[in-house]
Amino acid sequence: VQLQASGGGLVQAGGSLRLSCAASGRTFSNYAMGWFRRAPGKEREIVAAFSSSGTTTYYADSVKGRFTISRDNAKNTMYLQMNSLKPEDTAVYYCAAATRRLGKLILVGGESYDYWGQGTLVTVSS
Repeated sequence: VQLQASGGGLVQAGGSLRLSCAASGRTFSNYAMGWFRRAPGKEREIVAAFSSSGTTTYYADSVKGRFTISRDNAKNTMYLQMNSLKPEDTAVYYCAAATRRLGKLILVGGESYDYWGQGTLVTVSS
């Protein structure tokens, strides 16, 4: 499986961006998927995730109510809609996929994911 993240860029605080993660090589409809980010000088953190069943979603407290994760299995693509962006959202954003099928369980640790995209930079100016 290869993951290609895109959609990052420079945006003013309060603005919006939509990140995309296109998967190739295998269909990802049964994979757990997630978005992570790494801000300058900080450790990688989970932002949002889908369970492998696709019926459960998770959001970090810092993005709840502002970010929405979604997936289009027909297009083998996952999205992260980011609204009301803040300077503290500035980071490189990575998409990831896990082959373990755990039903409704959410994988929050990066070590649980098997495939990673190359990252896309999001910069939010104040």
